[in-house]
Amino acid sequence: MNDRELMYLPAYEQRKMIIKKMISSVEITEAALRRVKLLDSDLHSFITIDEEGALRRAAEADKEIANKKKLGIFHGVPVSIKDLEVTRGLKTTLGSGIFSDWVPDYDSIVVERVRESGAVIIGKTNTPEFGNREETFTNFFPTCNNPWDEDKIPGGSSGGAAVSVASGMCSIATGTDGGGSVRLPAAFCGIFGHKPTQGRVPRFGGQGKPSFNTTSTSGPMTNDVLDGALMLQVMSGFDKRDPGSLRSEPDDFLRGLEDGVDGLKIGVSPTLGFATINDDVMDSIEESVKTFKKLGAKVSTVSLKLDPLPSEYWWEIWTAGQVAMYGHLVEEHTEELMPYTLEMIKHGYTVTGAAYAVALRKAEELRLKMADYFSEYDLLLTPVAAVTAWEHLSPPVQIGTTINKDKYAGISYGAIPFTMAFNISWNPAASIPCGFGKDKMPIGLQIVADLNMDALVMRASRAFEQAKPWKHLRPPLS
Repeated sequence: MNDRELMYLPAYEQRKMIIKKMISSVEITEAALRRVKLLDSDLHSFITIDEEGALRRAAEADKEIANKKKLGIFHGVPVSIKDLEVTRGLKTTLGSGIFSDWVPDYDSIVVERVRESGAVIIGKTNTPEFGNREETFTNFFPTCNNPWDEDKIPGGSSGGAAVSVASGMCSIATGTDGGGSVRLPAAFCGIFGHKPTQGRVPRFGGQGKPSFNTTSTSGPMTNDVLDGALMLQVMSGFDKRDPGSLRSEPDDFLRGLEDGVDGLKIGVSPTLGFATINDDVMDSIEESVKTFKKLGAKVSTVSLKLDPLPSEYWWEIWTAGQVAMYGHLVEEHTEELMPYTLEMIKHGYTVTGAAYAVALRKAEELRLKMADYFSEYDLLLTPVAAVTAWEHLSPPVQIGTTINKDKYAGISYGAIPFTMAFNISWNPAASIPCGFGKDKMPIGLQIVADLNMDALVMRASRAFEQAKPWKHLRPPLS
């Protein structure tokens, strides 16, 4: 088995091989590092590679097997960590030139748990500054490229994480999602990504000042839904360092994973009542509906209309949060901040307390609307994005028959209208590959469920994955 074949194996298969001593953790880690050296000069998915630390941890993992110690879910398996997660003793830039040399002395909660799983962290993946763009570029590191076409974006803000998995440098990665930052790059790069129920995965650590987190969470990004369920199991659970962390025990995300969707009631909304999408995206969604019907689900188009536009009040809440977290940087580091971050912070300063309260009210109304919907339906299907990945800094001028004018801080929300709604509503939502566009770029299907029904999202994603497999379809840059 060559390096490419090895690194495209699911993480659970890699672990099995390591445990059975068919391959050592050191050997598979060396294979991952060789893949990075081979591909990443073109893709720029990693800001930092920790070759020495990874090989040291891999050697420890092999010794733990020899000593018959209790082994974790990802024992000895190479993983990548998004560079918004703080890593003890390993450079953490947060995608910002301001922190390009910061080496923390502690881990984020997610990193603590990844380490406890026995995984081998090979490096930190590329992200826009503080996760603030749907593209992955900064002013201190090369722009991240899509392995399906390096002239196009991988999505953001977990662009590097998606690319590390899609190109077969590792089989599993952590991402973060505050408005679509796991699901969008998963869709654009042709992998699986899951945004958990808000609070299911605790957040902690970084350079931002404390603020009320109503939108963001960490989530798994993988080539295999079972791997995603396993990583969500690793990440989930209460931690008092995050006041928004859910105290309820997380589900066993593997229980019922193979139960299929027979009999489930599923609604489909290609537009959520306000968006425009390209024809090739619509075609893929329609084909996905046929797949779910063949699997026995009761699928129908629903007249779900989200009004006002979720992006409008998401923008108010997000930018006010940027002021709370990073406003202190403006005075001392104005010239070093990315223009998109600066514009967000500047707008955040204009959001009055009353406007913020109105935005929170609209968010509560959306949660009530989604609760009403899920009292009747088990799942909701939508596109992840209105279009496929576009060329760097060249978002589509036209979507369908509509001119795309929807931009905030340079971000083309008209092209990505579907994801931030479920950050605001707190519902679990996944992106799963469902086809290719006219440009031969991947398209993602979004699967959404009621609050705390992450296991159902995983179950539906697993059924779709098995009915419409994609893992054998690999990008040219792999």
